[in-house]
Amino acid sequence: MQRLSLSLFLPLCVFLTAVAIVLSLTRGAMSLSATDSLLSVWDVVWGTAYSNLMEYQQLVVLDLRLPRTILALLVGAILAQCGAVMQGLFRNPLADPGIIGASSGAALAASIAIIFLPAWLAGVGIPIAAFLGALLTTLLVFKLAQGDNGTSVIMLLLAGVAVAAFGGAVMGFLNVIASDQALRDITLWQMGSVASASTESLVLCLLVLLMNSWYYQRHAQALNALLLGEAEARHLGIDIERLKIKLIAVTTMGVGVTVAVAGIIGFIGLVIPHLIRLLTGPDHRSLLPLSALLGALLLLLADIGARLMMAPSELPVGLLTAVIGAPFFALLLIKQRKAFL
Repeated sequence: MQRLSLSLFLPLCVFLTAVAIVLSLTRGAMSLSATDSLLSVWDVVWGTAYSNLMEYQQLVVLDLRLPRTILALLVGAILAQCGAVMQGLFRNPLADPGIIGASSGAALAASIAIIFLPAWLAGVGIPIAAFLGALLTTLLVFKLAQGDNGTSVIMLLLAGVAVAAFGGAVMGFLNVIASDQALRDITLWQMGSVASASTESLVLCLLVLLMNSWYYQRHAQALNALLLGEAEARHLGIDIERLKIKLIAVTTMGVGVTVAVAGIIGFIGLVIPHLIRLLTGPDHRSLLPLSALLGALLLLLADIGARLMMAPSELPVGLLTAVIGAPFFALLLIKQRKAFL
């Protein structure tokens, strides 16, 4: 495949993201004027009164669509970057935070929090539980995959599948004992949605995105060195095991936070980095920010689709990302099967 230059790819992504933001603000069960919707946002920021939207229409734009638009962008960017780091770290395009069990661990811990925590503690307790669940699960999978010669990618993936299966079984048990309301909350939450965006979730995701982006860029050169192989990277002075632990911890935090605020949204971290790698090359200095940008765009487009396909009802956005990602994952497996045979 012929690779695109950054000077062409970056402006194209920015333009498409801007178009998607306008669509997200104006399309849904109620279609609104693009100009007046944007002016509503302008009015709030600068204290003017240019928009001609009615008050209830402004509420739809400012209180419902704008927060979920920003949350979709942030969550998509975090997940795509996490996927790019995991794939670079383990030098395998199939390595995704969900594949190694981080999402399942976060989902299991958050489900426990939904059922057992009192309502007044749920706002803080669920994100913390999701993070701890993702961290413990990832550490367990990482430990299972370690051997005398380092970390085995195959063992990592297999351990991730086993842990995810165990987590699924426990969640099934929790579904049996949960109340009707808790069961509904868990079921909808597991399918992923950005509809419950709040100021707290936006601030949390923004901080995590900024911190992860900064930390990942600091280690972009080390990830590039890993492309040569672990032995070669060690010869270049890189402490491989230490690097893995630090990057996995930061990635786990990103995954835990996104699962806590938006549920399980799979395949963004799998599909986007691979696409970017095919389109622009494997250099992590550009792969990481471009993955964040395209991940944000894809999740926002998926959220728009989730709102429009069955309007005025909504589909869980995680269903649409799975529909996109599952065939792509199958193609990757077919392409990689010689490595497993």
